[in-house]
Amino acid sequence: MWRDALLVCGKDLRIEARSRIGLNQIAPFAAAVLLLFGLALGPDRQALEPAAAGLFWIAVLLSVVLAVQRSFALESSDSARDGLRLSGLDPAGIFLGKGAAIVAQLLVLEALLTAGVALLFGARLSGGLVLLAACVTASIGLAAVGVVYGVVSSGLRVRETLLPLLLLPVTAPVLLGATKAWNAALAGTPAHAGIWLSLLAIFAILYVAVGIVAFGPLLEDS
Repeated sequence: MWRDALLVCGKDLRIEARSRIGLNQIAPFAAAVLLLFGLALGPDRQALEPAAAGLFWIAVLLSVVLAVQRSFALESSDSARDGLRLSGLDPAGIFLGKGAAIVAQLLVLEALLTAGVALLFGARLSGGLVLLAACVTASIGLAAVGVVYGVVSSGLRVRETLLPLLLLPVTAPVLLGATKAWNAALAGTPAHAGIWLSLLAIFAILYVAVGIVAFGPLLEDS
């Protein structure tokens, strides 16, 4: 399973490195979302700084939809998805590999958006360990549930509109936990983030476990 996961993750990351879709499209989209939210709230730094964590994670969440769609679009042509089914790879390994590739892309995106939050909203990036832990655990949870719903919608004609409808409600606990953890860190009280980091870890483990069990049957039916 782990060998297959490394193969799939490496394949997806190599394709992304060559195509630069994430760098040229997803990252500018996330930055534009962050900027537009800032413009909507106005130039008042006193209003922007408390909202920085929420705006950050909304931008990340919207970017997850694009990243998941891109991940499954890689196998949408030339019967590549059928080849994936017939390759003999462990379905759990495919799930973990795709999830790991999305997590890697999200962490790079979050690093860029963190700099944007500091520059645009004047957020003080205190509690660095809490910020990093929230990013890692939330990215794992978002990627896991994204891959599960991505394979559900990948074989449908309405996959572009169906995926957000399936994905966004389920990720609400992750969005809440990550936002609260970031709020605690940015406010200079990282000790208050412990319960929210625990919530993120629980949902990350839950989503990964469900994905490992369910991805194989979902892949066969897609």
